Amino acid sequence: MNSKTFNHKEAMVYGYVRVSTAEQHEDRQLAAMGELKIPARQVYTDKISGKGFERPAYKKLARKLKSGDLLYIKSIDRLGRNYDEIQQQWRILTKERGVDIAVIDMPLLDTRNGKDLMGTFIADIVLQILSFVAQTERENIRTRQAEGIKAARLRGVHLGRPIKKPPSNFTNIVKQWERGNITIDEALRQTGFKEATFYKRLKELRLRKRKK
Repeated sequence: MNSKTFNHKEAMVYGYVRVSTAEQHEDRQLAAMGELKIPARQVYTDKISGKGFERPAYKKLARKLKSGDLLYIKSIDRLGRNYDEIQQQWRILTKERGVDIAVIDMPLLDTRNGKDLMGTFIADIVLQILSFVAQTERENIRTRQAEGIKAARLRGVHLGRPIKKPPSNFTNIVKQWERGNITIDEALRQTGFKEATFYKRLKELRLRKRKK
């Protein structure tokens, strides 16, 4: 890990952390920022759902970043979802905004090193390779997940939350409820179902009776 010291009067040091709500690995990224002694108020964190890619913390951070500032990220794929997005954000921050970026997991990607033409050339090549690898790995993961789901369904494996079965006295509870002897709240308490599940199991019960 890079352990360089900084002059905070000349430039600000920030950290950016991004995780999806499906993968809870922000602690590892936050720990890396803590080892670099980056103040918590200068570490921006986004949790992105699988349905979208809005990054309010990143947008707020981008507005603060100025020429000479240093931004730490744990890995290159924190900058974007795919090859093009990573390349675009890197270009905007380093070329247009004059911000330095240091990738903790890849010391070669530290724009403070090699400001000459050769250093920039090497960094650009490494960036392109890593961006491509990051995108390819995400695509491979999605493919493996899809194949696993398909194979599981072919085997008859139920995916998702386990189905909650009715209690053995469900028919009797339903009769008591239908006769008005117990309230729906009492029926739910006895079955342990939520209301939507109760009515779903009730519908299934009635369908079975009709088929007999």
